[in-house]
Amino acid sequence: MSTTEFTLADLCRILTEAAGADGSTAISDDALDTEFEELGYDSLALMETGARIERAYGIRIAEEDLAAALTPRALIDLVNRMTAAA
Repeated sequence: MSTTEFTLADLCRILTEAAGADGSTAISDDALDTEFEELGYDSLALMETGARIERAYGIRIAEEDLAAALTPRALIDLVNRMTAAA
């Protein structure tokens, strides 16, 4: 379990690993409130991202919570709330 804050850089790294992207799909600060689907990430990539976050941060993300986190900001906030509560 990590005591550091989950950041946009962490999310981008994990999304790149999960989606098999080449790194050119990094999310900028001004896209924090853009839905993942609009950014080119499908539900399968997000499920894999959630699983990788769970393993890396020692948390359990409910499937419905992951599905409700439609934007990078929402997912970052969710992970930070969960790690703080763990």
